[in-house]
Amino acid sequence: MILWFQQKVDIVETHETIIRSVSQEIPAPAVLKLRKYIRPRTNKKVQLSRENIFIRDNYCCQYCEKKLPYRDLTLDHVFPVSRGGGKSWENLVAACRECNNKKGNRTPKEANMKLLKKPVPMKWKPIFEVQIRLKDVDELWSPYIKASII
Repeated sequence: MILWFQQKVDIVETHETIIRSVSQEIPAPAVLKLRKYIRPRTNKKVQLSRENIFIRDNYCCQYCEKKLPYRDLTLDHVFPVSRGGGKSWENLVAACRECNNKKGNRTPKEANMKLLKKPVPMKWKPIFEVQIRLKDVDELWSPYIKASII
């Protein structure tokens, strides 16, 4: 409703429900259309986080190639913090507990372990696929949904 009052959207379809104020009655919006296209921000840096490191590394240990669930992965500092290694995209990788313990407080070279790939900053934001079940879709939306419905 705020976007409509700010004249940033048009109401395309409405529900039968009425929204009432002291001086107005407005049908509840069901489908809105932006008046102006808003380009997604792509130049913003991806935040360094445990989740994003795991996504970058495809939930795969960067030493033994095991693909593991989130709860079974650890973050490994390629160059140990105790020896001056920092918290950065280039120094953090996903690792299984066994490999992380085996490497310990050493560099991969000192531990005779090889990284699958050189850690680099993430340049894209993960896109989450949304699946919509037909029974969950308001019938007013169906003409406007282009995505595949399951």
